[in-house]
Order: sequence, then C-alpha cells, then structure tokens
Amino acid sequence: MKSFRFAPLRELLQLIIPESCVVCGKPLEGDERFLCVNCLGSLPFNHYSDSAGNATELRLSGCFPFVAATSFLSFRQGNETQAIVHRIKYYGNEKLGVYMGRMFGVELLASHRFDDVDCIMPVPLHCRKQRRRGYNQSLLLCKGISEVLGKDVENEAVARVVPTETQTHKTRTERFDNMSNAFKVVNPQRIEGRHILLVDDVLTTGSTISECAETILTVPSTKVSVATLSITVG
Repeated sequence: MKSFRFAPLRELLQLIIPESCVVCGKPLEGDERFLCVNCLGSLPFNHYSDSAGNATELRLSGCFPFVAATSFLSFRQGNETQAIVHRIKYYGNEKLGVYMGRMFGVELLASHRFDDVDCIMPVPLHCRKQRRRGYNQSLLLCKGISEVLGKDVENEAVARVVPTETQTHKTRTERFDNMSNAFKVVNPQRIEGRHILLVDDVLTTGSTISECAETILTVPSTKVSVATLSITVG
C-alpha cells in the first residue's frame, strides 16, 4: 500500500477535497480527469472533422474563403457542452480548456484534413476583456491542440482593437454589425504565406470567426481553416 506521507500532492489534495466532474458534480475516481466516465460518454460529439460539407462548413459558407472547418461538440442550452464551455470561460478552469483542446486535437489529427496547417491561432480577446478574465479561453484550446498536432501557436499577429459588446441576445445581422472592423493585423510578417487554423470556443452565426478570418486574409498568400470547440444547434 502506498505510503500517505509520500503520495503525490495531487492525490493528497484529492483525499481532502476530491475533484468533481465539471458536468454532473460527482467526485472523480481513478484516472478520471475533469469528466466522469458517464459524462464523458454522453458528450455530444459531432464527428465533423472527417467530412467536407459538414454543418460548420455550411454555416460559414459564403462568409469567407476557407480550406476546411469543423466543430468538436454540439452546444445547446443546458447540455454537457454548455457546462464545459462555461467552466472554461466564466469560472477560470484553464486546465479544462487545455484538456478539451487535446481531445479536439486527437480528432483533428486523425482526420488528416488539417495536416497542412502551419500554425494555430486563437480568436483574440480585446485587451481589457482579457485583463478582466485573466486569460483567453480560445488560447487555452490552442495550447491543447498544439500539443497533439505539433504546430506552433501564433498569438501575436492579430489583435482585437474594438471592445465589442457581448453577442448574446443579438440577431444575426446585429452580430455581424457588432464585429465590423473589430480586428487588426499588427504583425503581418508572422503569418504571410501561412495556412492558419483559427480556433474559437463557440460558433453561433459565424460573425466573430468571419471578421477575424477576413482580417487574416488581407495578408498576402494566407489561407484559413477553422476549428471551434462547439457549434450551437437547436
């Protein structure tokens, strides 16, 4: 039996304050990380990454030219994906963001549709919002994806220069208007001639991704693919 005195710190902490599933709240057991086996098994995976013409590509069709696009999970009010996204975005669970990025990265790698991307870029947050939150949730996803794909994360080329209002409760037209001119290329030499995998947490109308991608595509010889952790359905 392992000596309590020499147990790793994580195991000691779990004895005092057991980690719980981010979806159902039940204590995690054994090798479970962030999600219990039941909740992990019930995640609404889309399996879009293997297929051209998937729902993500259809939603972005006509917005800007892209090579490939996918979304890992379906997001609807009250489902497991919403719980995960909110834990990352609003409750400071940065490690969960990286973990979900790794899971997504495994699917992207297996699909081979994203093999020729040169770098991974998070949709930027405005500096004021990032200071308040303390991190960019999309950058956390990028870090996890990067670990699996072996591609660099590019976080210095594009900035969000307009502190846009929240997109929640806005119509499709209002969302696109709200994002107009929100981004600016600040270091074009970092992405010129590169194929960029643009990453965000939730795809709703595509207004944020579209504005960011169009900004990137002003740099000569760039190409864009898209990977979002989730896509809204229903």
